[in-house]
Parts: sequence; structure tokens; C-alpha cells
Amino acid sequence: MLLAVPLAPLVGAIAAGFFGKQIGRRGAHSITILGVLISFIISAMVLKSVAIDGARFNQTIYEWMVIGGLKMEVGFLVDGLTAMMMCVVTFVSLMVHIYTIGYMEEDPGYQRFFSYISLFTFSMLMLVMSNNMLQLFFGWEAVGLVSYLLIGFWYTKPTAIFANMKAFLVNRVGDFGFILGIGLLVAYGGSLNYGETFAKANELAQIKFNAPLWGSDWMMLSVACICLFIGAMGKSAQFPLHVWLPDSMEGPTPISALIHAATMVTAGIFMVARMSPLFELSDTALNFVLVIGAITALFMGFLGIIQNDIKRVVAYSTLSQLGYMTVALGASAYSVAVFHLMTHAFFKALLFLGAGSVIIGMHHDQDIRNMGGLRKYMPITWITALLGSLALIGTPFFAGFYSKDSIILAVQASTLPGASFAYFAVVAGVFVTAFYSFRMYFLVFHGKENFHHKPFPGEHDHHDDHGHHEPHTPHESPWVVTAPLVLLAIPSVVIGFLAIQPMLFGDFFKDAIIVNTAAHPAMASLAEHFHGAVAMATHGFMTLPFWLAVAGVVTAYLFYMVWPAVPVALGKILRPLVIVLENKYFMDWFNENVLARAARGLGLAAWKGGDQGLIDGLLINGSARGIGGIAGLVRRVQTGHLYWYALVMILGVIGLMSWQLWPYIGPQFRALAGL
Repeated sequence: MLLAVPLAPLVGAIAAGFFGKQIGRRGAHSITILGVLISFIISAMVLKSVAIDGARFNQTIYEWMVIGGLKMEVGFLVDGLTAMMMCVVTFVSLMVHIYTIGYMEEDPGYQRFFSYISLFTFSMLMLVMSNNMLQLFFGWEAVGLVSYLLIGFWYTKPTAIFANMKAFLVNRVGDFGFILGIGLLVAYGGSLNYGETFAKANELAQIKFNAPLWGSDWMMLSVACICLFIGAMGKSAQFPLHVWLPDSMEGPTPISALIHAATMVTAGIFMVARMSPLFELSDTALNFVLVIGAITALFMGFLGIIQNDIKRVVAYSTLSQLGYMTVALGASAYSVAVFHLMTHAFFKALLFLGAGSVIIGMHHDQDIRNMGGLRKYMPITWITALLGSLALIGTPFFAGFYSKDSIILAVQASTLPGASFAYFAVVAGVFVTAFYSFRMYFLVFHGKENFHHKPFPGEHDHHDDHGHHEPHTPHESPWVVTAPLVLLAIPSVVIGFLAIQPMLFGDFFKDAIIVNTAAHPAMASLAEHFHGAVAMATHGFMTLPFWLAVAGVVTAYLFYMVWPAVPVALGKILRPLVIVLENKYFMDWFNENVLARAARGLGLAAWKGGDQGLIDGLLINGSARGIGGIAGLVRRVQTGHLYWYALVMILGVIGLMSWQLWPYIGPQFRALAGL
């Protein structure tokens, strides 16, 4: 039964990919949706068994090869963490599949698109269900590969090709760290299996390296965990490996929802939570995780404020929220991080698909400055986007509130050195999140309509029968687009309320996530102050984060609805700051002009100097030239004239005779010379 979960989408992907022409558009979407639906139904059954009956599964399905004592296997580990991830991945993927029918209906690559998103679902399920690091790495690389294919789906568009290459290369940097971390654990632990490695965690924590720097010995486990987390920084887009995610908006919108809400970017968060028995033993690694997460949560939020592309605002919001999850991991509140991962998957998928619905209504214009007043034209999109935005900013009783406030409380309780900075970052981030979310919401759905009498980009003007120009009017999207929005809006509102008790304070994750509460008191502190979901939400109205969120919404309303001249004036006054934000802290500039140029320079030097100069020039062509030179000298001796050969023979005979007679006449010569 468990095998059917990843294999059903794989079958759909193969059918739509290789036989797309034969089965046609309807066949392609039917078979892939059926595959994901089967996966979702089985995942829901698995979740029920795990949560209610306490079922667990951990065994090898297939032994691929054995090298010495190292077994390379395909196996599944199903516990609370896996079951929850399976349901989130399959549910969001199912919504995206249905939505795609409407969004991609005119696209020539329709069947190819369905094949890719189905393959993506397979890859992510293999990742979350794995019981060993080999399969984890397979899933990890597979989601990276498919995201590359999806971001560059419109492969004739130069920006899309640039973006998918950027995503691939940045992820290679992270994956280099990831495989080093796995290598260290395998080298010292002797096993790829999670259970066997975790059983040796305390032994591994005793191993020290002679440190190359700073004189003190390094814990092997700290190095391994930091390497693993560098992998997570690539996949989950943490500073400074976050640069690929905003550019990946070049892919079609359904991808943004699938990659950036529910699946690929959460792989890193899931992996750290899965490795909690190892991370718990290294405060150094946890501190590193905490600080990187805090930087991402706050500084990526600032970038959301100045974006005008509707999808990029949501993309920076994803970066910031991933920072929040990472902060929770660093504070040892793994279950809170995974809880936020789950709630965020629903409302972020909703916001991305809502943005896609707006883009359809606006005939593929993505600039929020050209929108406004869409509320009356697109009522379903409007109400679902509002619910998603309220969940995102952490409004009490909404899903995002429970997970986000739990993160803030967990960081407050943490005793790590980086916790005070992280606490400041996550609290300040609340205001920033509310501000950019509602800036987008007000500019899109309220205020003055900015789209009349203006043809949309990429579209020809519509003319009526008399040749007069007809302005476009936005319209509500078809049901295949709005139904997923409604279905995602429901968990965005209620899932936090329903799941907080079992997920954070119940037994749901009891054997999946191990926390050393003596050293890291965050979860114990949360449990002490938790008096039920209703009490938490009603108390939420009196907390600092709530009022900061309200301040963010009010500021956005005043700036963009009441006094639109204020942000313009502020932009002029704070011009240097705006330039820094518009250039994304010059990270792209640094990567392209320093790192990429240095790498190209190194490659050029190795090619011109090493390859062409040393290897080709000296060793290969040089030896050939040497032989040619000697041959040229020898050729001069071979003239073909008889007298020349006679002379050479006579000289040769004299030479030989001299050589033979030298022992006899030599002493006489020496004696004469001595005289």
C-alpha cells in the first residue's frame, strides 16, 4: 500500500510524458490527477492509522547493493512526521494539478507540464518517506532536477533559462555541503539507515577533529550537522543561498505554488527535523541554524515591500516564512517548525494560486500597480486571497497564528547565544510581513482601477465590429481555478486550531522528533503556557505580535489607499536604502561579478594555461615537436649523393679504427702532452 503512494504519480508522469501525444490533453490530465488522488487517499488513510491507531512502519523494501558492511537500500519510514508530510504534499499537489487544467489550457506544452508536476510529486514523496540517507539524497536531487525543468518550462524565454540555471547552480552549492554531511555520518557511523545512525548519536558526539582553525577541537557532529544544514540552506532558500527562489517565479504559476509552498523548499526544514537526534547534540549547529534563519526571516521580508510583481511579493514572503521555520529548528522547537511548514503550505499555496487567478483575470499582467478594484470582478479570488493574507500575518484563530506565535514564544524561551537577535528578527518580521502582504492586497483588490483603456502586455488590442478599441475587463477564473482556491482556504483557516494540540503537545511526533529538554527548554516552556487553542487565540489579541501585525495592516492601508503620496515621498527621502533593496542587497551583483567571474577566470586560466599551455602545448605537442626537430636534423644527413655516402663511410671507418686503437696509442699521446 505504501509503495502505491510514490508510484501512482510516477506512473502518471510516465504516461503523460512519453505517451502525451497518443492520450491527448484530457488523457494527460486525467491520468496524472488520478495518480495523485490515489496517493492522497492512501496518505490520508496512513495519517489516520498513525494518529489514531499509533501505527508505525520502518523497513527495507529493496536492497540495491552492499559494499562491505554498508547497505544501500530503498526503504520507508512512516511515523507522525512522514504521515503529515505525505498528506500535505499530496493534497497541495492535487489542488495544483486541478488548477493547472485552467491555468495552462492554452499552453502547447500541456502534457509535458502535467508529466513534470506528477514527477515532482513522486520525487518529494520518495524524499519524505525514506528511512535512509541514500534515498533521502535521491529524492533531494530529484526535486532539484524537476524544479530545474519546471522553472525553465518556457524554454524559449531567456529569463526562464537564466533562472533555472541559477536555481540549479545555487542548489549544487548546498548539495555539496549536504553530501559532505552524509559522508561524515556514514564514515563515522558506518550506516546510511536513520535508525542505526541515531542509535549511535551519543558515540558520534564524542568524536573530535583536530581543528584547522582557532586552536580548539571541533565536534565531528557539529561539522556534519552544519554541512547537512548547508544542504537545507540551498533547498529551503536560506541566506545567502536564497538568491534562486525569487527568480524561479519565471516558471508558470502552478509551479510556484508546488515548489515554493508545499514541497521543494520545505525539504530542508523536513530534513533538519528528521535529523533532530543529531542536531540536539550540537549547540554550535543549532546556533548557526538559528542565526541564519533570523537573518532570512527579517531581511527577505524587507525585500517584499518594494516588489511590484505580484508573484515576487509572495516569493519573498515564502523566503521570510522559511526563515521563521529555520529559527524554530534552531530553537529546538522542531515540531513547531514542522507545524508552521504545514500551515504555511496551505495558505502560501492559496496565495500563489490566488495570484495566478489574478494574473489570468488580468490577461497575464503581473504588475500590481496596473491592478486595483478587482474585488468586484473576481469575488472568489478576492475572499480566498484575503483569508490567505490573514493567515499569513498571524491573525488569531487562523492557521498561521498558531504556528507563527509558537515560533516567537519558542525563540523567547531559547537559551542559545543567538536567541536574542533571532527574537528581535522574528518579532520585527511580523510588522514587515503584515505591511507587504496588505500592501499587495490593497493594491490588487481595492482602490482605483488602473487597468481600464489599456491593452494588457503580450495581448493584441480587442476591437469591436466597427474597429473601435475595446478595453479589457478582468473576469473571475473558471471553476477548475477557483475550486482549489476554496479547498485550500478551508485548511488555511482551521488547520492550526485543530492540529496544535496533538502536533505540539500530544504524542503525534513522539518518536519522530527527539528533543533534549534539559538543554533546550523551548518546547517545555511552550507546553507550560499552553491552555488550549481557544485560550491561546484569545490571549493572542493582547500580545505584541498581534498589535505589530495590526500596525502593519493599518500602515499599508494609510500609505496605499489614503495618502499614496507618502510612500512616493519616503522613497525619495530614503533613496539609498531603496537602491539597496531594489538590488536585493547586491547579492546577485556579488554572485555574478565576483563569484561567477572568479570561477570563469579560474576556468579560463586552467583552460588556457593548464590545458592548452602545459598539457597540449608542452607535454603532447611539445614532445611531437621535439621528435620532428630531431627528424629534421637526421633528414639533412640523407642527401642521396654517392660521394657524400663514400666520405661518411671513410670517416666512419677512421672513427671506428681510432676507437679500437686508442688503448694502445693513448698513453703515448698523454706522455707527449705531459712533455
